[in-house]
Amino acid sequence: MFRRILFAAACLFALGIAGPAMPSAEACPMCKAANETDDRLPRAYMASILFMLAMPATLVTGFGFAFWRLSKKQEALLAASEERPEEPFADDWR
Repeated sequence: MFRRILFAAACLFALGIAGPAMPSAEACPMCKAANETDDRLPRAYMASILFMLAMPATLVTGFGFAFWRLSKKQEALLAASEERPEEPFADDWR
């Protein structure tokens, strides 16, 4: 337990020191110039970044919901089979 706390403290300390010392990232000169002249381009970049961030979350949510529905369906089938015992020769009366 102590090792985990020590490791977490060391990581936070390293991020605290390295964060302000890192230079900011700059785009290529032409991209920077284009963004400074047109007011709509930064919003377009922001929208594309938000879309790219939302796509994995949407996929994980969709698969999670599908698996949840499958599990509920399986539980309902198991509950129905426990309520109604099968009669092995029910169709052989003809």
